[in-house]
Amino acid sequence: MRLLHTSDWHLGRTFHGAWLLESQRAVLQEIIDITRERSIDAVLIAGDIYDRALPHVDAVKLCNWALRELAGTGARIIMTSGNHDSASRLNFGADLLDAAGVHIIADLERMLQPAVLDAQDHRVAIYGIPYLEPRMVMDQLGVQKATHQAVVAAAITRVDEHLAQLRAEGSPVVSVSLAHLFAAGGVGSDSERELSTGNLDVVPVELFEHFDYSALGHLHGRQQVRGHVRYSGSPLAYSFSEANHKKGVWIIETGPQGIAGIEEVLLGVPKRLVILRGELQQLLDDPDLGYAVDAWCQVTLTDPERPAEAMQAIRSRFPDTVVLNFDPQGVEDKEKPTSYAQRLAKAASTEEVVQDFIEHVRERAADEAERGILQSVIQRTREAQVSR
Repeated sequence: MRLLHTSDWHLGRTFHGAWLLESQRAVLQEIIDITRERSIDAVLIAGDIYDRALPHVDAVKLCNWALRELAGTGARIIMTSGNHDSASRLNFGADLLDAAGVHIIADLERMLQPAVLDAQDHRVAIYGIPYLEPRMVMDQLGVQKATHQAVVAAAITRVDEHLAQLRAEGSPVVSVSLAHLFAAGGVGSDSERELSTGNLDVVPVELFEHFDYSALGHLHGRQQVRGHVRYSGSPLAYSFSEANHKKGVWIIETGPQGIAGIEEVLLGVPKRLVILRGELQQLLDDPDLGYAVDAWCQVTLTDPERPAEAMQAIRSRFPDTVVLNFDPQGVEDKEKPTSYAQRLAKAASTEEVVQDFIEHVRERAADEAERGILQSVIQRTREAQVSR
């Protein structure tokens, strides 16, 4: 059997306000093509199909198209809910979709209804473990602590019991788990939403090591946590911390002895992410930066003083600059501009408060003539108050 592992589509997500639906369609088309060309038997989607619990109508249409096209390749589709999904909405019509080869596992009951694929000399049992919010499921699972570790361990115990019964029926069974969580040892990025605070969301990777393969979702970097416990990562980069990620999918070959092989297949990059740093004029003039003209850009300007209309200027060459930072070089640390709140707290006079506000709003300090006007207005205001 040949399986394809993907996750974290986040359909409907924006990138610093920019709509990503066409880029998402492009990478999904690649996954569909890979599924067809490589004769994939099952596509595993490990949660966060949507980016929000109530997805935009266009995101729902895109998901409907992708699932229809994937099913049209002849592959079965097994998907679990993630922390961004609404389990109840995603689960709608799940019983009917089973007949079409699309298996949605978004609750504890369906968790014990694995998708079983029959090969000539073995079977592949794919168990989906939906995203489990501890306080919502702890009573159903009979656990005392409202932690991810406790509820996931209890869920896996139930899966193990069901798997033992399946193996008792005869032919060899290759076990595959599909889950959306933060496994210890995984490396995160800036675009993931924390499941909880204080590391209470981390689940021991040992819980998944006894499965022949564990297809995980939630972390957006494709990675091997341990052995056959892996994240596919998101098919697109959703933060500049992922600028150097190589996005792709895993293809898993099964045999009667378990996993016969695992292959990475890289996906194309519809629009790359670039991080630039330097003085404004240097960035505008550097001929070696032509590769960044059509990219999403995060720019940090190092000019000693903030250039006037900096964003307008940088976008004249890099039109898709979505983040602009300032880190003045050649200036003593004590002279570097701090945040507006910090400057406001240190302001000793009304003049300083007003000048700091102007600099914060337009990203440029008032010049000498403007400071004269400000002082004149402030003085007249004070005189008017005294005369009342």
